[in-house]
Amino acid sequence: MEKQIIINGDAITDIPSFYREINRVFMSGESWQLGNSLDAFNDLLYGGFGAIKSNEPVKLVWKHIEKSRQALGYTVTKQYYEEKLLQGSPFNKEHFLEKLAALDNGTGQTYFDILMEIIAEHPNIILQPLNSD
Repeated sequence: MEKQIIINGDAITDIPSFYREINRVFMSGESWQLGNSLDAFNDLLYGGFGAIKSNEPVKLVWKHIEKSRQALGYTVTKQYYEEKLLQGSPFNKEHFLEKLAALDNGTGQTYFDILMEIIAEHPNIILQPLNSD
């Protein structure tokens, strides 16, 4: 039997609120929280900690997914990339310049698109998008 996990898209207005919602849903029984990291989100979906204890089947119900798609769209993603390019940032600036250019010309992924790609890489996670309750 698959486990069901429900994300409330109404709680997601930007990247930090996405991770607050992920921590609320996936990490409630843990003594620590995930940071705002795509790698951490990916690791979470592999299981072994939080709500997913192994490679078990999981139905990920994402309520109000369109609201999340909008909240994690172009504007938030552009800001995310620009923060990676700030002086003193330890990130690969060339990589994020390319990502930002692709986003600006309409061929790049939004933060939401990246999350969808990460979820799709986990065959045990079945996404069930919902636009209302």
